[in-house]
Amino acid sequence: MAELKGSNTSCEYYPCHFEGQDCTFCYCPFYPCGDTSTGGRWVISRRSNRRVWSCKYCYWIHRSDAAARVSKELEELGENKKALQRARLRAMQPGEAGVLMVQGTSSFAGKSFLVMALCRVFARRGYRVAPFKAQNTSLNSYVTPGGEEIARAQALQAFAARIEPEVEMNPILVKPMGDSRAQVVLFGKPYKNLEAMSYYSEFALGEGIKAVKEALDRLKKRYEIIIIEGAGSPAEINLYHQDIANMRVAELAEAPVILIADIDRGGVFASIYGTLMLLPEQWRSRIKGVVINKFRGDPEILKPGLKQIEELTGVPVLGVLPYIEDLSLPEEDSVALEKLSRGRGTVQLCVIRLPRISNFTDFDALRYEPGVMVRFVTSPQELHGCDAVIIPGTKNTIADLEWLKKRGFAEALRKLHGRVPIIGICGGYQMLGGRVVDEAGVENFEAGEYPALGLLNMETRFKGMRKRTIRIEGTARESLTGSEVEVRGYEIHMGESEHEHEPMLRFNSHNEGAFDAENRVMGTYIHGIFDAPGFRKAFIKYISSFKGKATESESDDVEELWDKAIERAATVVEHSIDMHYLETLIFGRG
Repeated sequence: MAELKGSNTSCEYYPCHFEGQDCTFCYCPFYPCGDTSTGGRWVISRRSNRRVWSCKYCYWIHRSDAAARVSKELEELGENKKALQRARLRAMQPGEAGVLMVQGTSSFAGKSFLVMALCRVFARRGYRVAPFKAQNTSLNSYVTPGGEEIARAQALQAFAARIEPEVEMNPILVKPMGDSRAQVVLFGKPYKNLEAMSYYSEFALGEGIKAVKEALDRLKKRYEIIIIEGAGSPAEINLYHQDIANMRVAELAEAPVILIADIDRGGVFASIYGTLMLLPEQWRSRIKGVVINKFRGDPEILKPGLKQIEELTGVPVLGVLPYIEDLSLPEEDSVALEKLSRGRGTVQLCVIRLPRISNFTDFDALRYEPGVMVRFVTSPQELHGCDAVIIPGTKNTIADLEWLKKRGFAEALRKLHGRVPIIGICGGYQMLGGRVVDEAGVENFEAGEYPALGLLNMETRFKGMRKRTIRIEGTARESLTGSEVEVRGYEIHMGESEHEHEPMLRFNSHNEGAFDAENRVMGTYIHGIFDAPGFRKAFIKYISSFKGKATESESDDVEELWDKAIERAATVVEHSIDMHYLETLIFGRG
């Protein structure tokens, strides 16, 4: 250790992580540290099938400043494990965490995208970086290793940062239920079902902002950089006094703010100017830069406008991001479903677009299959020609079940029963049974019993605000083709289902889901079940077998596709905006 200075260019793995890395510590003296903030994580060894600590994405130890601090700490220590751990913690906390907030001129301006890309940029530079969003309103959610529910967008941003998602990254998740009602998830657990006005009057400025501060403080103690995402626009003048997702968060975090605007929509300079001018002066002064997103064409054309907007506002334009085609990344909002029907293949899959559809990212991996076409449908007539029908998850099983009946889907599905494979995911799985019993009124705000589709001999009961949130990972025998497959996903649901069918999946410790082979009906509570290639391959083979010609799965693990897309996005961002200026903002360096 004492002799090696700088990168070991003779190492067969060089450059194993990043340009300019310090290889003083080829073997980490803290292994296994068990600290996921470094990018390390517990994994199942393919060789031994045991749980081991992986340092694959721990870049921190190879930063020159980190290696120097660790070397200094270790000079006076022996082999005392407790002393080593104390030294590690001292070396990892050289000062206050740097913060940066990304706000937008509107929804869908690119806030989530930019936070994701910046997380990867700084992770590639060896920083322990974490995303944060105080309040996210979304029906796309994810389960952390600790069993807490957070927004899918923050989980993807954590993936970009090469760390495990944590509940502090999204302390408040608002899941709309329809009719101005929503379920509030606080620190990953169901808190209350509230109407919109009650959310602001009873929760936001009390327990809500308290939770935001607590989560931020925890992250600051464990990470070097926090990239914060705002929500919607900070210039919603009707919400100034109760908004806890934008400028109040910037004040709590003492964060400089950069504003991102979408030029693809048109009126980009007006949206930038209008947003800044509508902000009170004490908030406007926090905005230190502007980024223009989704530009198509020659950036030189923009230069006169960029100069003028800087003169008008006094805020510098930090860069122009080009429109990036064909990024294989999950969308955050169901508005994007209009452009998600895609693919040209022999297998036609129809996903019913429920009004309260949740976790529609479950089907991304199927959309990437070259032999498969996925269509999101809103009328029974669109089911014509489908080789399989999928009923997706929903935030309100009962309300969307009633919608299926009114739209004529229930009758159409009964006609397809036994002829075309039908699969339900989570809430869609619950709809396949004979009835749904809401004992405490958690779904429909009043207790009741509701006839379901009757395609499975199954009953689902909601017994209160208890929600099952758990990660699923392991090997199982699937009943569709009888093969052993790797399964990875997560459960997020209220209600418990009992059925009289064979299970869809047989794990070593338990069975999961239901499968009626004779009538080609199946259901599961596992979100993300198609992401890993194993079950997806079996599912496609099963569906295509009824066409008389098997279609083989060809695409990779969906996480590998996401990683490639994030790398591409990060490289574009790093080359398109003033990163030196951003680092100056984050760390307060002149």
